[in-house]
Amino acid sequence: DLATALNDRGQVRYLRVEFAAAVLDFTAAIECQPGFEVPYYNRGLVRYRLGDFDEAMKDFRKVLELNPQFEDAALSLKQAMLDKEEKEKRGY
Repeated sequence: DLATALNDRGQVRYLRVEFAAAVLDFTAAIECQPGFEVPYYNRGLVRYRLGDFDEAMKDFRKVLELNPQFEDAALSLKQAMLDKEEKEKRGY
């Protein structure tokens, strides 16, 4: 389906370090199928990697709202929270 195809294309773009394009694909996948948790997770990973911890945490929380058993999202949320705290301590 279209949401899966967009998510897959976003994955390829992520691996190519085309982060802005990857976020657009993941967002389009979410718009096609709002209950599909995987693109939220993937978009969260890109946002995390870009240092946008607040937006990454929103995506990881949405994943867990849709699928509370998604362990990687729970771990990623925890890491984003720790990294945000560390960033704030350093004054970035």
